[in-house]
Amino acid sequence: MGDSVVISTLLLTVLLTIGQLFFIRASVKDRTETVRLSAQQSPDLLLDQLKQYFADRAYRVTSIDGDRNLVNLVGNVRPSLFLAFFLSGLAVVGTLCFVLVLNVVAPDQSTLWWTILAISPVAGVFYWNGAGRTESVSFLLETQEPEGNETTSNAATSVIKVQAHRDEVESLRETLNLELLD
Repeated sequence: MGDSVVISTLLLTVLLTIGQLFFIRASVKDRTETVRLSAQQSPDLLLDQLKQYFADRAYRVTSIDGDRNLVNLVGNVRPSLFLAFFLSGLAVVGTLCFVLVLNVVAPDQSTLWWTILAISPVAGVFYWNGAGRTESVSFLLETQEPEGNETTSNAATSVIKVQAHRDEVESLRETLNLELLD
């Protein structure tokens, strides 16, 4: 093989490895966001639905500020067994590619390269330890009066400001049929 082929393959493999490391690190990144959601129902009904939703999701209330209508909850998030095995498998395949290229470039160091391959399943352990954590959710319940002099059966639009993990916000929005305001 020509030197240019080996060098370009090594360069691409190094870039693949760097990307793989960032991907594995991002699997445990905090993705908390704050959004405002609205519902065409009374605040009392929405509050009951929120209580039931978070109880079903195994969150527990840590504090309630009645003056501001602010509720704080916590819950334990379990890591995904599928994702742990997927990341381990991805790390093994990526590291195998890297080791094969390094074995072509420096065949005299092959035992070192194969040792690197043996420790690659640690990616799943890294994910498992980082993803299993306590998540906090807080929501602030607001009420908006109807605009104008209209009197309808929906006397008020309820607005909640939610701070939670992005997947939790999306699940809440879909389950309770809430509209995203911002």
